[in-house]
Parts: sequence; C-alpha cells; structure tokens
Amino acid sequence: MLSRLISEANVNCFARWLEEADRFVVVAHVSPDGDAIGSALGLQHYLESQEKTVNVIVPNAFPDFLRWMSGAKDIIRYDKYKEFADKLIAEADVICCLDFNELSRIDAMAAGVDAAHARKIMIDHHLNPADFCQITVSHPGASSTSELVFRLICRLGGFDDITKEAAECIYCGMMTDTGGFTYNSNDPEIYFIISELLSKGIDKDDIYRKVYNTYSEGRLRLQGYVLYHKMHVFPGFRAALIYLDRAEQKRFHYAKGDTEGFVNIPLTIKNIVFSAFIREDTEKEVIKISLRSVGTFPCNKVASEFFNGGGHLNASGGEYYGKLDDALTLFKQALVKYQDLLLAQK
Repeated sequence: MLSRLISEANVNCFARWLEEADRFVVVAHVSPDGDAIGSALGLQHYLESQEKTVNVIVPNAFPDFLRWMSGAKDIIRYDKYKEFADKLIAEADVICCLDFNELSRIDAMAAGVDAAHARKIMIDHHLNPADFCQITVSHPGASSTSELVFRLICRLGGFDDITKEAAECIYCGMMTDTGGFTYNSNDPEIYFIISELLSKGIDKDDIYRKVYNTYSEGRLRLQGYVLYHKMHVFPGFRAALIYLDRAEQKRFHYAKGDTEGFVNIPLTIKNIVFSAFIREDTEKEVIKISLRSVGTFPCNKVASEFFNGGGHLNASGGEYYGKLDDALTLFKQALVKYQDLLLAQK
C-alpha cells in the first residue's frame, strides 16, 4: 500500500475539477527530459480515459529517444506552433503544470499560462514552489513528477483506468529521473509502484533499451572524445568535470539528448563523489550546467549558489549567462568552497 503523500484537500479539489472541466492542457518545462515527457503523457492518457480533451504543450524540442512513448508524436512544440498553442492555453478549463516549480521554467510560454483564466495545478518534486497555481502538489522527496502523477491517479480512484501505454510513460519518467534507479530511489514505495506498473503489462527491460540503447553513432563518438579529451579529474576535491563548446558539439553532429547521462560517467571513478557537465547551449546564448553527486553531498546547493539553479540533493542543474571559461572558473571556485564537505563524504 502507498502512503497518502498527497493531501486529501488537493485530491478532492482536483476531483471536482475533473467533474466540471472538459478541456485540459498539460505543460512541461523547457528542454523536456524523460520525467517531463513521461509524466505529461501519463497524465494525458489518464485524462483521456475520463473523456477529457487533452493537449500536451512543451516549450521546445525533446530527445529522440523519448519519441517511442504513446502520444509523443502529438506533443505540441511552442517554439514551432506558438499561435495554435496560445489559443489552446487561453481556451483551457484546466492547465496542469508538470515538473517545474516556477513560470520562468517554461520560457516563452510563461506569459500565456500566467494570463490564462484556466484553473491551474502544479505537480512537481523540486524545492521552493512558486505560488501561481490553485492546487500545488509539491513533494521534493519524491523520486520524480511521474511518481506523483501515479499517486494522484490512484488517490482519485483511477488505477484501473491506467492503460499499458500510460504505465509505460510513467515508468519511463521514474526511471530516467533516478538514473535507472541509481539515485534518489531508496524509498521502498517506489518499488511497489513499479510492481503495480508491471501489472499493466509493461516491459521495463524494453523501455530501458529504448531510452539508453538507441543512441546515434555521433553520440557514441562524442562520448569517446569527451572521456579522452574533455574530462578533468580533481582528486584533491574528489570531483570531476566534463565541458563542451558549441564547435565541439557541431563536429559530432550534436542532436538534442546526445549528451544525456554524460554527467554521471565520472561518478563511476573510485572516490569521485561530485561531477559536473558544463556545455554551451546550441540554441541560445547560455551555458548549461548539470551536477550529480553521491552520498550526502548537496549538489543542489552548488547549483543554487553558483549557477542560478537548483534541484535535488544528488541531481541538479543551472545556467550561466556569460563565457564558458567563466563558468569553468566558477565551478573551480565552488570546489574550493566545498572542499571540506567533499573530502568528508564516505
């Protein structure tokens, strides 16, 4: 049995919305990852089983290795279909805000969502949720937003309406946001949820292959280049860094998602407890930062203090508006500040 993580008041309020509303829009954060897409599509499938009209809208492109999920081909990209997306947002009865905690995380969509007359629900697991929704389901201790979507559906009495397709999406979101259940995944209830999803007929091994074993040749060659030329290890800080500029990404025909998981690789080195992946974004003038850690080292504090970001204890990220070299310098300053804590990790 699952604990009642989501409050009764929130469950009852959303249940009333389900009775009263017909048009739903589900939105997720910029550069959607597996949890954003998985939770959005999982919720879409459930809402459609309740005979609702549902559209999923995301700010921009998402990785090809997530396109196998049922409904992915119908996701609306705001950067390509702004006028159509704005119309759907303006006409929605309910807007479901998934896997983000403040409007700035949906980039150019923010103004339209904020101005919409629709009732809004946030379902998210990041710290410090902003107050822009009538219902806020925010639980930073959860493994993923997909887990919270599953919990909400069950609290609504909708487990029997979860299809195999919806279960695949929810499982994919949980799997990707925990690095294949290698971090932020010690809660026994996670594995109860997995067993329930398996009862829907999903093939978790096939889902793993579709996400992690369908990369392009360019990605594999880029990974080899990164490991040999662009990975720097700092034994005195028990940390490592990988970084890439735009020219290097172009050289290996970079496509969205090709660097997914790179930040985790240095953590396989003995005694390394903190890893960073820093790259120039190929679409905007911004430096993207991904941080990972093991044990109790708070990489989310590093993200917040140095890179205008945040996230979870062992998985977080941020952005830096400036030169790549300056971002690398900031990372090294963070190592100095947190050296004692890094060295104290078991």
